[in-house]
Amino acid sequence: MAKERIVAGPGFNRWLVPPAALAIHLCIGMAYGFSVFWLPLSQAVGIGAPIECPADLGFFARMVATDCDWKVSALTWMYTLFFVLLGCSAAIWGGWLERAGPRKAGVVSALCWCGGLVISAIGVKTHQIWMLWLGSGVIGGIGLGLGYISPVSTLIKWFPDRRGMATGMAIMGFGGGAMIGSPLADLLMKHYATATSVGVFETFLTMAAIYFVFMMAGAFGYRIPPSGWTPAGWTPPPASANTMITRQHVHVSKVWGIPQFWLLWGVLCLNVSAGIGVIGMASPMLQEVFGGKLIGVDGGIKSLDEAQLGLIAAIAAGFTGLLSLFNIGGRFFWASTSDYIGRKMTYVVFFVLGIALYASAPWAGSGAGSIAAFVAIFCVILSMYGGGFATIPAYLADLFGTQMVGAIHGRLLTAWATAGILGPVVVTYMRDYQLGLGMPPSQVYNTTMYILAGMLVLGLLCNLMVRPIAQKHFMTAEELAREKRLAHEKTGHDGALPASADAAQMALIGHGGHPALVLAAWASVGLPLAWGMWVTLQKAFVLFH
Repeated sequence: MAKERIVAGPGFNRWLVPPAALAIHLCIGMAYGFSVFWLPLSQAVGIGAPIECPADLGFFARMVATDCDWKVSALTWMYTLFFVLLGCSAAIWGGWLERAGPRKAGVVSALCWCGGLVISAIGVKTHQIWMLWLGSGVIGGIGLGLGYISPVSTLIKWFPDRRGMATGMAIMGFGGGAMIGSPLADLLMKHYATATSVGVFETFLTMAAIYFVFMMAGAFGYRIPPSGWTPAGWTPPPASANTMITRQHVHVSKVWGIPQFWLLWGVLCLNVSAGIGVIGMASPMLQEVFGGKLIGVDGGIKSLDEAQLGLIAAIAAGFTGLLSLFNIGGRFFWASTSDYIGRKMTYVVFFVLGIALYASAPWAGSGAGSIAAFVAIFCVILSMYGGGFATIPAYLADLFGTQMVGAIHGRLLTAWATAGILGPVVVTYMRDYQLGLGMPPSQVYNTTMYILAGMLVLGLLCNLMVRPIAQKHFMTAEELAREKRLAHEKTGHDGALPASADAAQMALIGHGGHPALVLAAWASVGLPLAWGMWVTLQKAFVLFH
């Protein structure tokens, strides 16, 4: 697993690297789909109906109690831990990843994520909720962070001509993980469920085994290009052609003191805060805004009977599925688009269009009452939410260089951890506050949409203030050479490719190989993704019937 042993040789096809990255991202992306476990776990003791814990039972006693069920609110702490630990671990170990290489990071990610699922399974079996928090939340969250950033630097170096497209393909997988994992988990729980078990213990173990195979295959599929390699026939643009794209490199230890890093931190945090708040409340939002209109009945959600509520809940689930498709598609579409219009302009589009869409949502919902317009608005918004994740690595590579972009990206992901708290808090607390004032459910999201639009205004200002990095922040030739040695890259004294490198051999790297191998690699990740999309589309069809 040593980094110097995974340098690609002649005949290695660079198109084998994206499916390796997808294999890992599709597994860890199940973090988005863990809500499928909340209801079964909340009935793990009662089997069919939750057994309430005594009201006087303290917090620590509830953590180890085996004769009463957990509350959903306690289980959802795993979701919070996922994304807080993801951001923190990516920031802490991003520098190690650059020196150890993506394969070693991918293996550690697989051990943490799948090992966390095993610990959680034991926690389910023994009914110890702290083991779920520790297993999937903490240990699994560390695996999330390492797995998420493991391919970033590698893909950017393999695809300097298509940075956005390359990172978009991989990060698309993180958005698609829940699309595969959630229906798979549902099928497994139904298969394993008995009169004495809700089937979560067995499901965790099964998914841990499946994910371990896929993630290890992805990790061992990683290769890195030799230092100084470029695609055959491609010439880097002159530095003067676009001052927002540098050919120099910033050391990760310096980024905390560079204004552009904090501007991009604000760009990512504000874009994600707005989108993640919507994701968390998508289903209740559609039901409360339109109520009986979703099934052709007059009246708000409070006037519906149980059967009608079940119908609109199914439609809302279809809405949530449709949003996930646009979240995934947007990651590839917008990141690829940024290769042509530039990263800064792509974020200008995100913010300007997003401001207009958030401000229009109240009109589409409680104003015009147009379900189609409301759904279309949030589908576009979620595409830009996903696109923001996929475009930011290429934005960082343009500004800070490629040598340590994975580590810098890891530090920037602390913005995601912050947004994971800020966005849901804004949406849920504003909803509860306005319901407390007696506002009709159909109107409780109007003010929230204007607040989210205001957050995007701040994000737009941050993006417009981004300028090229000052020369003083870049590594000198000696510093770059030292960093390359620490990263086990064979270079000359000035950080350039050694004179002994054979240009003819270098030209053979990045393409070629057996076409069947490339096809098999893409099929191994493409078929599960296609299955997940088909299942999601079936749910989304409910919206149009």
